[in-house]
This record gives sequence, structure tokens and C-alpha cells, in this order.
Amino acid sequence: MAAGDLVRVIDVEGGQVGDVFAFADSGTDLAEHHSAAHTRAANDRLFPAVGESFVTDRRRPILTLVADTSPGEHDMLIPACDPARYAALGAPGHRSCAANLSEALDEAGLSFTGPAPQPINVFMRIPVGEDGRLSWLTATSRPGDAVTLRAELDCVVVVSACPQDLVSISDAGLSPLAIETIHNGGSRS
Repeated sequence: MAAGDLVRVIDVEGGQVGDVFAFADSGTDLAEHHSAAHTRAANDRLFPAVGESFVTDRRRPILTLVADTSPGEHDMLIPACDPARYAALGAPGHRSCAANLSEALDEAGLSFTGPAPQPINVFMRIPVGEDGRLSWLTATSRPGDAVTLRAELDCVVVVSACPQDLVSISDAGLSPLAIETIHNGGSRS
């Protein structure tokens, strides 16, 4: 995506969590990426409100949340599911957001070394209790709910419809997410 482009992540059937990853586009090396920890520090919130930016590990705005038609429940505390998580849950070989990210970058001829960055978990409900404990609740997004993000830097954005079906975060099983991009000149893809 070029700076100024928009991407909409649409929950087609409702109740589906998605992992959004963003990397500053600097050729084939994607060293700079969205950082949940840096974003929380920049915004003094667990998840930015409409109009607030997500920042990179170099504290530069990379995406801004410009619209949200969902109930607004999103998460930036939980890391992407990965093969180790599924092995611990007794399901080795299960699909994961970390593997989906790696495969998408490989298909695009891009590389990122190291573990998957902590994603923006759209439509994911992980409230923090007064005792500090996290609750893993089912997503309440409805069919057609969407978040729209504006690129603040030229960037690569990857979205994974989370395949987590061992913890009931997605309502009624797994379903697709749709991605719509609106380029600076107004063309859609």
C-alpha cells in the first residue's frame, strides 16, 4: 500500500477474528513493523480509537484507524497463534496466523526474520478484569462489520482470518474476512 491508501477488513459472516500485520515497505527487507507495545505507549490505550494511529517499533505512525462499524472490540495484547501454541493445545500441525503471515510474505517475495510481530487483532474480545486476568470471549462483530485503516507510510499489510478454533474467540466456527483496498486515486481492489 502507498501512503494514503485505505484498506478495509470486512467480517463477512460476523464473529470472525482477524490478525492484521503491517510492515514499512523498504524493498524486500521488512525490518520495521507495527508494534502493539509502542502503539499502546503512544496512545495510552489498549486499542486506539477512530482517528488514532498504530505505530512501528521505530515509533512512526504506519496505519490510522479511520472508521469502525463493528462494536469496537479489538485486541493488542495477544500474540498471533503459531505452531507452538497449537502444539501446547494438543493440535500440532494446526493452521496458524504466524504461518499464514510467513506464507503470504513468501508468496510476495518478501521476508521477515524473527517471530511474527504481535498483530492488531480486529474483532477480538479480550477484556482485562479488575484482577488483571484476561478473558477470552467470543467476537461480537456482525456480518458486514468492518474496520478501515489508512496507510501513513508505504507499507505491506497482511491479514489472516484467525484459524483458532480450539479457544472460542470466533463465533460459530471459522469464516472468511474480505479485504478491500482503496488507492489514493480512488481505484478499488
